[in-house]
This record gives sequence, C-alpha cells and structure tokens, in this order.
Amino acid sequence: MKKIVSVLLVAVMLLGVCSLMGCGQAKGLHYVEIKVKDYGVIKLTLDADTAPITVTNFLKLVKKGFYDGLTFHRIMEGFMIQGGDPKGNGTGGSKPIKGEFSANGVPNTLSHVRGVISMARQGERYYVENGKLMYDTGYDTGSCQFFIVHEDSLFLDGQYAAFGWVTEGMDVVDAIAKSVPVTDNNGTVKTGYAPVIEYIKIVK
Repeated sequence: MKKIVSVLLVAVMLLGVCSLMGCGQAKGLHYVEIKVKDYGVIKLTLDADTAPITVTNFLKLVKKGFYDGLTFHRIMEGFMIQGGDPKGNGTGGSKPIKGEFSANGVPNTLSHVRGVISMARQGERYYVENGKLMYDTGYDTGSCQFFIVHEDSLFLDGQYAAFGWVTEGMDVVDAIAKSVPVTDNNGTVKTGYAPVIEYIKIVK
C-alpha cells in the first residue's frame, strides 16, 4: 500500500513539474512546408525555443491535416498574407492559446521582418457577461490563423507571436501578395480568388 501511495505521489509531482515547465511542448527547430495551389511551395523553419506554445499548437494542427484545403483569405501587399481560417473569412478558429509576446508577459526575440510567420489573433473587445461590461485584451486568442510577413512590419513586435521564418519560397509569398485581387483596404480577398493551401506538412 505504501508503495502505491509513493508511486501516486511521484506521478502527481511529475504532473506539477510538467505544468510548470511545459512538458510535452515542442523544443528546438522544426521544419514545415506549405503547398499553395497554382503558386508553389513555401518552406519554413519554426522556432519552438522562442515560442513553444505556438509551435506545439501549429504542429498539432498540421499533423491532423487541419490546414489542408483552407485558404489565404486576407492579403495586403507590402504587409502580410493571412490564412488558416476554417471559415475562410477571418472569423473562424480552433482552441485558443496563450499569446507569446512581450505585451502578454512572454519574451519573444523574433521580429516581424520580411518572411517571418506569426500567429494572428482577435483584437481587444468589450462584451457583456452576466449583466457586467467585460474587457478582453485579445492577447490569448491566437489559435489556427497565421500570417507571413511580406515586408518588414516591426510595429507588430511585442503584440503578436512570431514563431518562425521562411527559408525558401518568398517568391511564392510575393506572387500571392502582388497578384491576388482584394475588395477593401483590409485585404479581404475577392470571392473565388483565395489561394488554396493544398497541404501543410512536417518535413525532416
């Protein structure tokens, strides 16, 4: 009986350590490629030492095939291309994760320069809950939508969770940013023109 209790105590202690240290989270560098129909392949390196929560979540979705068949729904030449929304209009998502950036108390040394991939999130909002006016910073609302920076956008630093960078295929990003028609200043892609993500896969 004492032995069973000891084993249980060790298990509980390990769970506690894992919750503090982030056991099960990705570490080091990981490599993925995004195949965009009619455009080509974008290869990226993901930095799990800088943004372990974000990279772990992204890789989990990739392994599920979550992104296959989704689109780049928001495109702003000179700024970024954004995709990965299951609804295809910027309003969809998956389970939210903690935002890994300085404004949210998490150091992140990756800057939003050309070719960096970062996690999109909802903005701040006010809402009513149980008759009370509530406020949400939106800092922990990242989930599945991501964007690739087209041109340096350092004003995003500290506000969004950058988690990797393009190693090959910036010509694909350029082609998407420059050729896809949009309908407004927010980069909403014209119906029927959203570039399709054929797949995102992990590569060795």
